[in-house]
Amino acid sequence: MARAEEKVSFGGRLKQIGMVFSFTAKQDKMFIPLAAGAVLIPLLLAALAVVLGWGLIFIPLGILIALLALLIVLNLRSNRAMMNAAEGQPGAAASIIENMRGDWRVRPAVSSTTAMDMIHLVVGKPGVILLGEGNPQRVRGMLGQEKRRLAKVIGNAPLHDYVIGNGEDEVPIRKLRMTLTKLPRALTGKDVNSLDKRLTALAAARPQMPKGAIPKNMRPSKGAFRQTRGR
Repeated sequence: MARAEEKVSFGGRLKQIGMVFSFTAKQDKMFIPLAAGAVLIPLLLAALAVVLGWGLIFIPLGILIALLALLIVLNLRSNRAMMNAAEGQPGAAASIIENMRGDWRVRPAVSSTTAMDMIHLVVGKPGVILLGEGNPQRVRGMLGQEKRRLAKVIGNAPLHDYVIGNGEDEVPIRKLRMTLTKLPRALTGKDVNSLDKRLTALAAARPQMPKGAIPKNMRPSKGAFRQTRGR
């Protein structure tokens, strides 16, 4: 489900940055050298400019550039470290989408097995997205069951499905965020809200169909619905 954004104080934000810094340093051996270079190079260039008599303005300019470079390195390397740490962890796909920017309504593990195979359901402006984690053969069967269950509920909203993994026709966990952000936006915010309510009703009344008519702009033509196979 969509979560309301919480306001974070300046001190809280600094604490978060410190935690990310510590996590990234532990997971990525290249982070400290890259971070040091991002800070030292602008400062050394600023000091050189002052020595050459170009003006003291280069001191605060060098500090600002150094901080900006450090944040860029931290952002890039922390994302890489989180993807590496998430790979192979059950539920990692749902966790990644929950932390993505934008209106993504995530329902983790709407279907699962004792062997840690699971299907996550996501609703967003690209439509309905099913993500399968676990054994590819079992997950594909579970995806088929979920698609049949959702067919009469989602109308003609696009339906995308992906198997998370490193095999053929699978999406590596580190490419999941980019894959979803590249999907075309087929629904409006109003459509997303309406679809989310119907899926909530379906989950509450499972396996019965939720009551209520499908919105006109999302009704399938002649009982068909649009389905996009993710690869």
